[in-house]
Amino acid sequence: MTDPIRIDVGICTFRRPQLEQTLRSLAGLHVPAGVALRVIVADNDSAPSARALVYALAAGLPFEIVYVHCPASNISLARNACLEAASGDFLIFMDDDQEIVSGDWLTEFLSVANATRADVVLGPVLAIYGEDAPRWMREGDFHSTRPVRVDGKIRTGYSGNTLLRLSSAVVAGRRFSLPLGRSGGEDTDYFTRLHRAGGRIAYAPDAAAREPVPAARASFTWLAKRRFRSGQTHGRLAGEGLSRMAIARECLTATAKAGYCLGAAGLSAFSTARRNHHALRGVLHAGVVVGLLGVDEIQQYGEDVLPEAAIEDPIGGRMEGKRHAA
Repeated sequence: MTDPIRIDVGICTFRRPQLEQTLRSLAGLHVPAGVALRVIVADNDSAPSARALVYALAAGLPFEIVYVHCPASNISLARNACLEAASGDFLIFMDDDQEIVSGDWLTEFLSVANATRADVVLGPVLAIYGEDAPRWMREGDFHSTRPVRVDGKIRTGYSGNTLLRLSSAVVAGRRFSLPLGRSGGEDTDYFTRLHRAGGRIAYAPDAAAREPVPAARASFTWLAKRRFRSGQTHGRLAGEGLSRMAIARECLTATAKAGYCLGAAGLSAFSTARRNHHALRGVLHAGVVVGLLGVDEIQQYGEDVLPEAAIEDPIGGRMEGKRHAA
């Protein structure tokens, strides 16, 4: 007899009723023999608004659910709460906004984790576009997320569909940046620093999560704001430790790239998808310049300014468990 492989799935939520569909999608998972699954829901609302829904669903789901209340409105607090509550061999982060996984999702993640022995394994997040999404957006698939390779290596990651090996020396004790919990970019920061510390990041292309695109995000403006902030994060990280002269050179390079992309956008008027692709790349490089200059990332999330006392607590509230016997 051997101990089971223990997997925690961490879901951060903030006033989203779509959490129910995400949890029900996990109920349809094929859980391999010798694997024990547990789900952690980290509620980032000031009031424990998701608790009633989680407990109502718990009795009908074939796994243990742990509910954590971690106020308020700072996604890094919620991610760190999942890390604090996790006790398994692996922690898989997924989003709460109606993210859907296939029955083999867990098997695919474990297969790549075991084959590569990587510290982190990324799975793709594939967008599901509604009828309200513009045609150019569907054609260019601007909302799906996959890792980017530089010189054949994945050097950063994202937290929407990601497995972490909790026994890894570069994962243990590492936490998401609280100041970035209101702007976004906390996951890019986390995985970039993990890679710099020697962490290895692999990719499981078949461990896909599918995520509907809300109407509020189906616009060029929303995408441009997201790309600009991503550029800011990249620029800030790229500029760490560089001399003023080196930063100036990086700024010139990013400015040239932004100009090239915007010029290419102007030459692509015949194709809206291609034009917007180049324009958004230009916006990203403009964000890189701003990040290199040390300007803080724009705030994208949350409603109130978070008190300093609140961000000092990694969990910020009680951790409660509810088990359903299969």
